[in-house]
Amino acid sequence: MFKGRTILLIIISGLLAVSAAWVANSWLQKQNRPAQQVEVVETNQVMTAALTIPYGQKVEPQHLKAVEVPVSFMPKGSAQTPEELIGKIAQAEILEGEILMNARFAEHLEGSTLASLITPTMRAITVRVNDVVGVAGFLLPGNRVDILASRIQKKRAYTRTLLTDLKILAVDQKATTNEKDPVIVRAVTLEVSPQQAEIIVKARGEGPIQLSLRNPQDNIEVAKAPKRRARTSSTVTIIRGTSVQNSKVSL
Repeated sequence: MFKGRTILLIIISGLLAVSAAWVANSWLQKQNRPAQQVEVVETNQVMTAALTIPYGQKVEPQHLKAVEVPVSFMPKGSAQTPEELIGKIAQAEILEGEILMNARFAEHLEGSTLASLITPTMRAITVRVNDVVGVAGFLLPGNRVDILASRIQKKRAYTRTLLTDLKILAVDQKATTNEKDPVIVRAVTLEVSPQQAEIIVKARGEGPIQLSLRNPQDNIEVAKAPKRRARTSSTVTIIRGTSVQNSKVSL
């Protein structure tokens, strides 16, 4: 009986050894199995703003930061190298972290920075202002304004909107500023078409003009007041018996 029990223990020990060997072999195979392949996403370099770039600021290396983004997420027209942007002028305020688009920057060629900010086919014209005309000093480069003209005819005052949604290129001699507090200026330079420039020059010669500050998100066209027609007069002959009298009548 003792011999049979020994044989049974040997058989059980053998089975346990085989099981342990199988478990160990399976664990080793799992450890040596190649890691699951990860899908490779193609990326490309794109330029972002390392810090806020003010309107009218010439781009310098410290303004730029390169990041890798998936090719499928790259906006069309985005800058991919610093050389595409360095030396150009920001045509709008660029916030830190924004992907930089080539269309938002202008070439800085010969002449002043202001000349580079003027849209092709447009012109720059300067309007003399004071603390009232200049909206108490709240006008800054990049703001948009309407122009109103006031006239006095026959001791009555009339005001109408001449032009709307004009872009301010510069205040005094500054095309860019980091100031947020009101600053009283003496002149404001506006971006206008040649036809609008003629209207402004004519209006300044006829009387005072006033600037009206717009919300930058306001793109609703302002209804312009109709021009007042000049009164005309005609002569009427009045006959009373043998009396003849000529009188002027306003039409």
